[in-house]
Amino acid sequence: MGDPKEAGAEGPPAGAAARGGLSLLSQGESEEPSAQGSALFLGGNEVKSRAVVKYSSAPPRTAFARLEEKTDLKLPPANWLRESAKLGPAGTTILGNSKKSKPFSSFGMAYDFIDSVGNDVDVVSDSENIKKLLKIPYSKSHVSMAVHRIGRTLLLDELDIQELFMRSSQTGDWTWLKEFYQRLIDQKWQRKKKSKEHWYQKAILSKFLYYSINGDGAAQPVSSTAEQQESSSSDQTNDSEGASWPAPFEMPSSVSEDPSASSQGSEPLEPSYIVGHVASAPKEQNLTTLFNDGEHSQGLKNDFVRNILWTFEDIHMLVGSNMPIFGGGRYPAVSLRLRDNNKPINVLTGIDYWLDNLICNVPELVMCFHVNGIVQKYEMIKTEEIPNLENSNFSTKVIKDIAQNILSFLKSNCTKEGHTYWLFKASGSDIVKLYDLTTLCEETEDKYQNPFTMPVAILLYKVACNMMMKKNQNKKHYGTIRTLLLNCLKLLDKSRHPQIIASANYMLSELFQLDEPKKEENSESPLNENSDESYSEEEEEMPDSDENGSYSTSSDPSDDSKAVAIIKSVGELSVPEKYKSIHQIRPSCAFPVCHDTEERCRLVLSYVLEGLKSVDSSMKKESDLPAADPSTPIPLKYEDESTRGGPEGLEKQMALFLDKMGSLQKGNYSSQSGMIPGSWQHKMKLQLILKSSKAYYVLSDAAMSLQKYGRALRYIKLALQSHDTYCCLCTNMLSEVLLFLSQYLTLCGDIQLMLAQNANNRAAHLEEFHYQTKEDQEILHSLHRESSCQGFAWATDLSTDLESQLSVSCKCYEAANEILQFSDLKSQNPEHYVQVLKRMGNIRNEIGVFYMNQAAALQSERVVSKSVSAAEQQLWKKSFSCFEKGIHNFESIEDATNAALLLCNTGRLMRICAQAHCGAGDEFKREFSPEEGLYYNKAIDYYLKALRSLGTRDIHPAVWDSVNWELSTTYFTMATLQQDYAPLSRKAQEQIEKEVSEAMMKSLKYCDVDSMSARQPLCQYRAATIHHRLASMYHSCLRNQVGDEHLRKQHRVLADLHYSKAAKLFQLLKDAPCELLRVQLERVAFAEFQMTSQNSNVGKLKTLSGALDIMVRTEHAFQLIQKELVEEFGQVNEGNDCLWISCVLNYMVNVHSGHIMCVSMGMFYVCVYIYTHVHMYAVC
Repeated sequence: MGDPKEAGAEGPPAGAAARGGLSLLSQGESEEPSAQGSALFLGGNEVKSRAVVKYSSAPPRTAFARLEEKTDLKLPPANWLRESAKLGPAGTTILGNSKKSKPFSSFGMAYDFIDSVGNDVDVVSDSENIKKLLKIPYSKSHVSMAVHRIGRTLLLDELDIQELFMRSSQTGDWTWLKEFYQRLIDQKWQRKKKSKEHWYQKAILSKFLYYSINGDGAAQPVSSTAEQQESSSSDQTNDSEGASWPAPFEMPSSVSEDPSASSQGSEPLEPSYIVGHVASAPKEQNLTTLFNDGEHSQGLKNDFVRNILWTFEDIHMLVGSNMPIFGGGRYPAVSLRLRDNNKPINVLTGIDYWLDNLICNVPELVMCFHVNGIVQKYEMIKTEEIPNLENSNFSTKVIKDIAQNILSFLKSNCTKEGHTYWLFKASGSDIVKLYDLTTLCEETEDKYQNPFTMPVAILLYKVACNMMMKKNQNKKHYGTIRTLLLNCLKLLDKSRHPQIIASANYMLSELFQLDEPKKEENSESPLNENSDESYSEEEEEMPDSDENGSYSTSSDPSDDSKAVAIIKSVGELSVPEKYKSIHQIRPSCAFPVCHDTEERCRLVLSYVLEGLKSVDSSMKKESDLPAADPSTPIPLKYEDESTRGGPEGLEKQMALFLDKMGSLQKGNYSSQSGMIPGSWQHKMKLQLILKSSKAYYVLSDAAMSLQKYGRALRYIKLALQSHDTYCCLCTNMLSEVLLFLSQYLTLCGDIQLMLAQNANNRAAHLEEFHYQTKEDQEILHSLHRESSCQGFAWATDLSTDLESQLSVSCKCYEAANEILQFSDLKSQNPEHYVQVLKRMGNIRNEIGVFYMNQAAALQSERVVSKSVSAAEQQLWKKSFSCFEKGIHNFESIEDATNAALLLCNTGRLMRICAQAHCGAGDEFKREFSPEEGLYYNKAIDYYLKALRSLGTRDIHPAVWDSVNWELSTTYFTMATLQQDYAPLSRKAQEQIEKEVSEAMMKSLKYCDVDSMSARQPLCQYRAATIHHRLASMYHSCLRNQVGDEHLRKQHRVLADLHYSKAAKLFQLLKDAPCELLRVQLERVAFAEFQMTSQNSNVGKLKTLSGALDIMVRTEHAFQLIQKELVEEFGQVNEGNDCLWISCVLNYMVNVHSGHIMCVSMGMFYVCVYIYTHVHMYAVC
């Protein structure tokens, strides 16, 4: 409970101390909502009371007319029984001409101040009911009240048993309660009529009040109408009161569609939970339209002159009061009372007056004494002096204890929301019993005989709506909202109230956030932090008191097994903290903790399904299936092959889809069930269908992350079917919904791509795809009432063809991108737009690689062909087109890395095209063709573009190295082909050698041998091979060239340089001993060739020494060969020279067949002999 010492309660304002510290409204000030409050110090015991007027329909206060002595109140004034704003309903109510306190008065206040219900306020009730409760220990009269619990708030209403039983004898309703009452409580029940003295005192009081506002102090002739009313007032006993009690609640046959409904509060309090983007809420949420004035008003209107938020000690109450308050002059705020001077004020009257003044924040009481209707005198009494009046002494501390005990008792035992509890005390009895009427009513055939059922359900619904609108402020209320809605649904009949049921189920589905991850640290129930204060579950309960009627009891309370709780003696209520709470009440239904995404989504779908069933059941239908629309073609079972699969069929379906999206932008409406746009069924079904699509989307995404691609495709199919139905129903497509569709199609594209890449598990995917739960089938049945759900069939079929799956994936991304073009969504959602374009670029790369691999496969199958087939060329074109579009996608979002990868793949495609043109002609007569050169040069251009796209290696080192390697490979391949298959028929030898040299040097440029990476050995091998080939080419040129000595010298220097570099690089490698031996032997041959042109012995000796030194350096290569031979043949006997030499020769011939013959076999044997038998330096 909150601390009552708030602003305005700490001390009285200036000028108020003389009146006991009560804050008053100044003269002429209207009772608008204010924060007037005070702390009272009465009888030495501090009792804290603070009253805040939340609403008042009373006019500004005016002074009362002080009647002259000897004024005869038996004579009616001229204005008697006429409507007066100064008295409000008080004048007629006191006489009994208007309806008495209505049985649903607390509900009327609760509807108007819905923010206070369930959380801030402990009790909502009429002030008369509050007074009856607090007078229980002092009064012998009977108490009969209905108690309802909404959250931590208790609603108290008078339950007139007499009226119920009178109605039961006429209509047959409530017979079960009458039988129960007679069996357990009063076997000889009979209704008592009020005496003539009672009505005489009522009439005297009414005339006194009218005299007090008349001002002339004299009796005046009364109109005939007033005389007739007075004469008949004493006869209005049961009939006038009987009209106040409603029949068991039934929904009016027609509900007004006018959403505007007046509220009596100072603020319009008609909370409507605006679902999704629907402009207005379901009409049943505008609850005041259901309860209009008239025969169907059901007493649910707030008829009090003022509604007051009264804090008594730590108890917060929303109280309705009709007490007239006068002011002006010496008395700014007083209450006016009439007393018989011959009858002293008793305790019950004193408590009554004291509580009225506290509730209404009135500091003084003006008492007018009369004898037989003749005015004698006036007396002014301060509010804090009332407990000390003669014959009316009572302790305010005891009243406080009674209030706290009653509240604790009721909250401890009235624990079930939606249940109607009956607090009953028989006349003259000290025993108070509490019954659960809902449980008793459920034992009958019709539980809706309880007239509180519908008002309670409506209130639960309204409180949940109000909290729902504020859910983003505090998500800890989710558990409370769910409990309210579930209890509301328990009370409602599905056939009678489909609208509220559909809306409640939708709100339940909204409680589960599908787009947010579940926070583990807040996994406990949010409801636990919104429960009431701790209350004990004692065996006793608390009742209210009523002075109308007389009852007797004939049964022992211990024998009453139907009672929920019993207070054995009302005296216990005066004991301080007798019913003090000792533990917190556990909520009956906590918010479920869903750690699993699928579990959360399944709960959402279960609520969506219930909502859809309610909507569908409310619509008139002749059969389960909607009637055919003459303008809509009926979908047949067969399909045209052109629409079944393949790129052509997809193109047609995409065109139809885009046309449909364009029509939705124009607001076309095409429901098959004939729902009226704007009706509650239409609005609610739209939101339920949209929620189902979101839930299926989240399920699909979760299945995707678990690599359950068949299940993921099934869920995204259901999501798209839901969205297709939404599109058919929607009259104005919102940009947010279009964004959802783009996200659905993007995920569908991802799933189709993953299915294409995981074809090995196709059987399992098919089984998951075709499985369907009963819940999914029922939701789909509801969707089929509005649409054929085939709008996205092209995107959700599970094909067994790889090309078809890739094409569908691409079309999904393209459709998602097209949707983003509507309403300029791409600028509003740049992140999603970038993701879609990335996926488009990626899928186009995948398709391009697919076509490229198919072309390579066709090429490998072609044994001998003089021309490239048309199929290969067609595949090249498709592949190139996909790569080109993908590059454009990545460049449009400035994704340099992925653009470089696609450029690299395009270069690879050009190399495949080049290879396809190299197979024509005889192998021995073949030359490097112009087409090969053209495609290799194109490949080089694309690789260079890729490098320019990346800019520097720092952007993405791995991609940079990969592109460099491919570029180096292209140069190397082209140079090798030109060297091996020289086009001598078209070019001169010198030109070919120059082009080969340039290509080899460029290949070396892009071959990084220094960077430490997994590709470094390959780069070293490539560089060594290039140097070897260049050295061999220059060596050959030197042998065959005659004449130009300068050119010969240049070739000799270049050959020696490249041989030296090749040998160094091969020595760094551990798996190329044969290549190293070959280079070294070619160097020896090169030295031998040089020696033949030398004339001096000294020069020849130097050349031979160099050759021997080269052969000595082959020791490392032979060691590697020996190691491999040992691993292959086992230990070789080194003493057997012939066997060792034979093994080496066989190894060399097998590994490099044909190449050894290019080197002098004599030199090879010398090398082997020197290595095995002679010390290297001794030979020298």
